[in-house]
Amino acid sequence: MKRQDNKPQKIKKVLIANRGVPAVRIIHTCRDRMIPTTAVYSTPDRLALHALMADSAVHIGDAPPSESYLNAEKIIGAALKSEANAIHPGWGFLAENADFARMVIDSGLIWIGPEPEVIAAMGDKIRAKKLAIKANVPTIPGISDVSDVKQIKQWMKEDEVTYPIMIKAAAGGGGKGMVKVESDKQLKTAFSQAKSEAFKAFGDDKLLAEKYIERGRHIEVQVVADQHGNVFHLYERECTLQRRNQKIIEEAPSPTINDDLRNEICFTAVRLMREIGYTTAGTVEFIFDSNTRRFYFLEVNTRLQVEHGVTELITGKDIVGLMLDAAEGREFQFRQEEIRPNRWALECRINAEDPRTFSPSFGTITRLKAPLGPGVRVAMGAYEGADIPPYYDSLFMLIMTAGPARDDAIRVMDRTLSRNLRVEGVKTLAPLLLSIIRHKAFKSGEFSTKFIEDHMDELVSMFREHDSEDEALKIADYVARISALGPQDWM
Repeated sequence: MKRQDNKPQKIKKVLIANRGVPAVRIIHTCRDRMIPTTAVYSTPDRLALHALMADSAVHIGDAPPSESYLNAEKIIGAALKSEANAIHPGWGFLAENADFARMVIDSGLIWIGPEPEVIAAMGDKIRAKKLAIKANVPTIPGISDVSDVKQIKQWMKEDEVTYPIMIKAAAGGGGKGMVKVESDKQLKTAFSQAKSEAFKAFGDDKLLAEKYIERGRHIEVQVVADQHGNVFHLYERECTLQRRNQKIIEEAPSPTINDDLRNEICFTAVRLMREIGYTTAGTVEFIFDSNTRRFYFLEVNTRLQVEHGVTELITGKDIVGLMLDAAEGREFQFRQEEIRPNRWALECRINAEDPRTFSPSFGTITRLKAPLGPGVRVAMGAYEGADIPPYYDSLFMLIMTAGPARDDAIRVMDRTLSRNLRVEGVKTLAPLLLSIIRHKAFKSGEFSTKFIEDHMDELVSMFREHDSEDEALKIADYVARISALGPQDWM
């Protein structure tokens, strides 16, 4: 699955087939390398931050993603129009679309990502699992190509599998088309739900079923590879804290595993990526069973991950820059033993959502105070006065903190969320994130993928939300005191 032609090719201008946080992130590295960029934008994004930051911007359609950010022909046309000779997809939208990657290459443009054949292979969970088995990577006990409920029941009986189990869409990811089943009574309904969600999300209703790992931890390994056969890991990230099967807090390294297990899981990821001929940045995701201390393959993300920044903070590597190097056919100039993490990093995703219900909260950001200070890195996707439109993912900011040890990174994140961040006009997940990092179970590292589900009421009870009405009340109280008491000595 390796590139047929690995002759060096110079990237002269990059079109970013994305919006918001990922587009802005890629622009920063391109600026560092003096590479001009082209942004694409939909009608409601005409004043979006990524469109304003890029060297040029091309309008590609109306609000619906199918008419803009998912329209491959318009994006490639924009690249040719703006004289960009390379396309970076970021994450989401067309980032893991093998057909789009092939169209980019066939148009004579440089694709900043893995080979289309690799994307297609890893995008099919059934095929990916078979490749993992071939590479001697542990996989979750399960059954592929599930066509009916009877098939699942037969598998459970023959392999002595007990509930709960998970029914998953074979295509795609991001928590869509995944349904947990607790009993025989739920099986038929869950099967129909997963099949329907899979078709709606991915246009493919093929399913698989697997044993559900109780008290599971979500650990992923960042891998980078060039076109010269070099495959390296940049260590692991803990991505266990999720809502609706989507991550909201990540950290590196993982507090769950020791050095022996860390080496095993990281080199297992490298072995798999080498087996499939991977040639850029990508992530191998595992589920870790806290009870048995064993890990199992979940999937390969053939793209830049949202949480890549925490890995950059602990290793000093620019992962977007390495993707540019790989696309140009450059050989990486470092060795595995030279990569030595020396810090702990934590990331919180700031989504425009109600922290109590996770319902989207769209509108205009009337006030935005970006958190600054020692040990803080902020990835912005919006600005004060910008709109959060209802058509796309609600993520508009990533906050990362770092310190010599985990306690230090948590302490800086507490300061950042509680004192230095201010967002008005839309609701955000910030109150929930603050409650999580202050929870004793999080601080001790004792949590699983069910943490938010199990502790939601307790977390909400810890909220200390402030808004403009609070400020108005403070001012009114001040005026009342002065009016009643007269001038004070300190005035």
